[in-house]
Amino acid sequence: MDTQAPNHHRHFGLFEGASGMAAALSFAVGREGVAEFAADLVGLEPGDVVVDIGCGPGNAARYAVRRGAERVIGVDPADVMLRVGGWMTHDRRVALVKGSAEALPVDDATATVVWSLSTVHHWRDLDAGLREVERVLVPGGRFVAVEASTAPGATGHASHGWTDDQAERFAGLCRGHGFTGVRTERRT
Repeated sequence: MDTQAPNHHRHFGLFEGASGMAAALSFAVGREGVAEFAADLVGLEPGDVVVDIGCGPGNAARYAVRRGAERVIGVDPADVMLRVGGWMTHDRRVALVKGSAEALPVDDATATVVWSLSTVHHWRDLDAGLREVERVLVPGGRFVAVEASTAPGATGHASHGWTDDQAERFAGLCRGHGFTGVRTERRT
């Protein structure tokens, strides 16, 4: 089985320059719906420690502390995203750090929750990313990946996410890594 869920971003460079700044600023507003959705899915509760993989400018990280998380570590590979997130984040319970899904700068067994919101399709190596999720989660911790639904053969912005087949392949990888209770859901 091909262990890589195909994605159109795998070999793209990081956000940088003026276009990266424009993207970071555009990502900084109006994106709390997916964070709320993820928090509901994992049953986010007071005291949770969250690792937000692909945190961008930190919207979901800030939402998680407002929702009661004790601490959030947002991880992103793009300096511009972290810079914009730093300007917007004024809560010491949120740390935004440079890293990737495949090499999380987080201690072992730190997180009760790991989420990746509309970013797994950017991961360069899904198996390495899932090993990192396993490593940083405490026993009994929860992991959720949220992706936009895309149609097979979509191009451009419409291809930003996963088809049903890609979602099922990722769920299979999660099961192969020993995650339990794995399921895919389609929501609008």
